[in-house]
Amino acid sequence: MEEMGWASGVTRVAVLTGAGISTDSGLPDYRGPQGTWTRNPSLAGAFTEREFLASADMRRQFWREFNALHRADAEPNAAHRALAELDRTGIAMRVLTQNVDGLHQRAGSPDRKVLELHGSFTNVDCRQCGQRGTTADALAKVAAGEDDPRCACGGILKPSIVMFGEQLDSDVLNKARVIAAASQLFLAIGTSLQVEPAASLCALAVGGGANLVIVNNAPTPYDDMAVEVIREPIGTAVPRICRSIAAAR
Repeated sequence: MEEMGWASGVTRVAVLTGAGISTDSGLPDYRGPQGTWTRNPSLAGAFTEREFLASADMRRQFWREFNALHRADAEPNAAHRALAELDRTGIAMRVLTQNVDGLHQRAGSPDRKVLELHGSFTNVDCRQCGQRGTTADALAKVAAGEDDPRCACGGILKPSIVMFGEQLDSDVLNKARVIAAASQLFLAIGTSLQVEPAASLCALAVGGGANLVIVNNAPTPYDDMAVEVIREPIGTAVPRICRSIAAAR
């Protein structure tokens, strides 16, 4: 990797992360060559709000696939840990993640520094009574043979994530936009940048004067805006980037 001139003197960093940052933790990505949607395009229907709510078969398919997408034994990897360590240097840093796996927080990034754009797999919400429960309890129902787990009131349990067809929480999105526009360096890591409005945070950051650096193994629609596009594996690229930023303060 060439010398990172864009790392010099940076005090405000925003990081947008996608599924690619978690593949070293054993979680699949979505749109890569072996991604979830690439291998089984029909599975996307189970992650579409309208179909999930309307079809018991879709919900059963969702819960069958759930453990592969949300492994309870997944651990943060070197990239997650490097970002958490960079935050501890005192740099003003925020993580804007499209992921719902909670690995940034488990790596040591403070909750208040991580903005979960697409929600979290930690909880489930009843669509009938509104009660919030834990995913662990829902999975226990599945393990016990309830392939379409329900709330005690009989309502459908939906994971607390933003599915296809749903809008992002407006407050969360507005906070992300403010953070992106105020950044000096905007890192997009492990994301195809094909899902809007999260991907457009790149353009917002650049419009505010930030340098955009993309770390991804495949081209993205925003590569032309970037001062550097890095194809090196995320597990080695991100720790190197974070060391460079910390050293160049």
